[in-house]
Order: sequence, then structure tokens, then C-alpha cells
Amino acid sequence: MLFDRRRVTLKSAAQIERMAIAGRLVSEALDAVGEAIRPGVTPLQLDALAGEVIRSHGGVPSFIGVPGPAGPFAHTVCVSIDDEVVHGVPGSRPIREGQLVSVDCGAIVDGWHGDAARTWLVGDVPAAARQLSEATREAMLAGVAAARPGNSLEDVAAAIEDVGLAHGYGIVRAYVGHGIGNEMHEEPQVTNYRTGRKGRRIEVGLCIAIEPMFTLGGFETRLRPDGWTVATADGSLAAHWEHSVAVTAAGPRILTLSRDAVAQVAPPAAEGVRA
Repeated sequence: MLFDRRRVTLKSAAQIERMAIAGRLVSEALDAVGEAIRPGVTPLQLDALAGEVIRSHGGVPSFIGVPGPAGPFAHTVCVSIDDEVVHGVPGSRPIREGQLVSVDCGAIVDGWHGDAARTWLVGDVPAAARQLSEATREAMLAGVAAARPGNSLEDVAAAIEDVGLAHGYGIVRAYVGHGIGNEMHEEPQVTNYRTGRKGRRIEVGLCIAIEPMFTLGGFETRLRPDGWTVATADGSLAAHWEHSVAVTAAGPRILTLSRDAVAQVAPPAAEGVRA
């Protein structure tokens, strides 16, 4: 999914509240997906469920119609399984016991976007896979905690990268976080690794999607023949976690924090983070 080059826009308090409505709807859709994921369920069924939740609450799925090399995306969610990193196209093959399933979802409410992703462990999975997902979530929260007025986007990148490096994971570089607001993908880009540059200063009103993608192998990726699904080049497992975040005077506010995620947020990574 591509970015347009444009200036960064800061959102007002009122606009952030409108974004929070879209963010909560995304979290509700992901809650429903998480309750439904089990062996035998297909990604297409999860896609239909998420779409029903979003539309029944007056929202519009963000992803449908997003342009790509293989034509517009046609689904409400991206479902990426095992070695698939992001942008997995929902299909009819049933999910199996022991798989990692990452689901990315976006919704529009009254012109404002929410965007979030979670990784689920289906049944009994290897300890290494569980640790990968937990560390990726930890890195996301570390990035959120660093999104404070006066810091820079390089501070966010460093916080995420430090978690990945500590575990020895591959940190995907070709796909990054982004600004969010009236459009799903806005400037600035938010990397998950240090660039060596100071980066944009973080100001009140900046709204960004923070989304680390870690692997059990290298950071290199390859595009599958469907033109959308991105997989690890070495076939290693991947995990993906994402929150949309608004920067306030009091610190970062997660706009896509759900009832399930509340139980997952634990100090010190979320210290000072507003729900």
C-alpha cells in the first residue's frame, strides 16, 4: 500500500475524538475476529465478520478499493498466516491448529480513519512463535510510549528496534507505519528501525499508526503472485501488531485500544500511555 507525498497535518482535539470513534470500531471488529478464530475457520469468514461489524455500526471498511499492482484490494481485512507478513488476501483455505494469524483492519467513520492489527496464536503453537508475537506487541507499545511531544519519530523507531534487537528478530524494513486521519495512509512514515536521521519532531495533534513487523529470520520480504501478500523471503514466521495513536499534551493516546487489549497492556511499556 502506497503513500502520497504531502505535508503532515496536525489534528485538533475535536478531530481526534472523531478518529477515536473509528478506532473503537476497528477494535470491535478485531475483537469479533479474535473470538471467531479457531481451526477450521477460513480467512474469508473472518473477512465477512469484520465487514458486518463495521457496516452495522455505520462505518465503511478502509481497505476495500485501495489501489495495488494487482488491482484494487477487495476485502475488509488482511489476513496474514505464518510466514506472511502483511497484506494477506483472505481465502477459503481453513486456518489450522498451530498457526500464527495476523489480521489488519481499517474503518472509516464520517470521513476519519482507524487502523489496527493483531496477531493471534491458534491453539497449541511453538514457544518461539508465542514469544515472537509477544515481543512484537511489546515493541508496538514501546513505540507508542515514545510518541510524546518533544521526542522525534527516530525515538519511536529506536524504541521499537531495541525490542527486536534484544530478541534477535528480523525487523521488516520495506513496510512501515504511517500518519493517519482523513486518509488511511498519510505522512509521515514511521519506521520500525533507526534511520540515522533525527526525524520529524513529535507535536501535539500528530496522529500515526505504529506497526512493527518482526520475523524469526531475516528482514527481507517477497511479494506473492497475488500481487498483495507479502511474505518473509526465508520462510520464517512473522508477527504484526498495530495501533493508531494520537499525540496529546498529556502524552500518547491509543485510539484503537479494545477491551481485550486493555488486559494485554502492562508496564513498563505502556507507562504513561492514555487509553
